[in-house]
Amino acid sequence: MLWTRELHCVREGTTALQDVELSVAKGEIVALTGPRGSGKTTLLGCLAGLLPHRGEVWFDDIPVHELPAGVRDRLRRERFGRVSDTPELLPELTGWENVALPLLLNGTGHRTARRAATEWLERLDAGDCARKRPAQLPRHRQQRVAIARALVHGPAVLFADEPAAPLHQGDRVQALRTLVAAARSHTITTVISGRPDEVAPLADRTVRLLDGRITAIDDSATATGSACSLSA
Repeated sequence: MLWTRELHCVREGTTALQDVELSVAKGEIVALTGPRGSGKTTLLGCLAGLLPHRGEVWFDDIPVHELPAGVRDRLRRERFGRVSDTPELLPELTGWENVALPLLLNGTGHRTARRAATEWLERLDAGDCARKRPAQLPRHRQQRVAIARALVHGPAVLFADEPAAPLHQGDRVQALRTLVAAARSHTITTVISGRPDEVAPLADRTVRLLDGRITAIDDSATATGSACSLSA
């Protein structure tokens, strides 16, 4: 589904990734862990075709590293989903309008997009956010809206960069379980970064990074459905 070969990235004059080789199977949940500055965000950015780099990045049989900018943009819009450590919602839009945005940009009709957005908000226990603007919602509710937006168009791959980082402990666990449960139920390949004690138990494999290199790849021992329950 997703793989790299000899991936190397320099950011602001500093080597952020060095000869990274990684493969992710269809429907797999892979956790990226490591200290701040280890390369997690950079790796996610390269996999998503957002950052310039040397080496190869492939999605199925598509060489992402060779695509023109406009084609990469379309690939991200149609096939990829993204959640970051901040909700990044448009303040002038309501919850359902924010969620529906990827569908509307892809040409989906207004009524169909609204129905899909509302269904995803309900699925993520955030139906009450549909008519409210971001400023009216607490941070953890905003993040649920952001998760719904990343999933509403049925992406093949979801990139989640420390999606629970700004939340309080209880909200962090709940947000991560919600995201992973939704990804598993829809067979969405997911690469998620975060604290090892939080993301590793939810994943199929854990990839540990240090100074831009992969230092270990571990199979998770506790990637169970119960651990990912939406109601947990």
